[in-house]
Amino acid sequence: MTRASWILVSAFALAGAQAHAAGFTLTSPTAKPGAKLPDTHVFNGFGCSGKNISPALKWSGAPKGTKSFAVTVYDPDAPTGSGWWHWVVINLPATTTELPEGAGDKEGKGLPAGAMQMRTDFGAPGFGGACPPKGDKPHRYIFTVYALKTDKLDVPADGTAALAGFMINGNKLASATFTSKYGR
Repeated sequence: MTRASWILVSAFALAGAQAHAAGFTLTSPTAKPGAKLPDTHVFNGFGCSGKNISPALKWSGAPKGTKSFAVTVYDPDAPTGSGWWHWVVINLPATTTELPEGAGDKEGKGLPAGAMQMRTDFGAPGFGGACPPKGDKPHRYIFTVYALKTDKLDVPADGTAALAGFMINGNKLASATFTSKYGR
């Protein structure tokens, strides 16, 4: 490996380490890492009969310079070729450290002022619970909070989850994540 290649690899490794700031954590009292999601957080439709309620989320240890947060829930195992976005919330004020259970209802009543829910792959804003195809292996649901270096992401209200993800990653200081599972 050339010296220039080694420097480039080292820079990418350092950037990755900074993106997961030490001490920045995300937890939930109902969606547990590695555990099966309860029916409370399962979609009600597409053959699933859950309650479609977003879990309570709590985070701490955001890095210095955080000006806002974003939260996403993503299923990389959905048989779409591109995964499935279950929830995308942007423009959470820097003072936010938690979201109550049910904050992801279609009106976003439990979200702080200024926060915006993006359209998910269910076609509308708000939380859409787990609902993998029947008989498929259990899917992974990746819950992530992002600490951002900007007060607000300039994303149109009808923007896609992919557009929000592009803007989130372009302004990310750090992220904290956990993964739960669900199959039927």
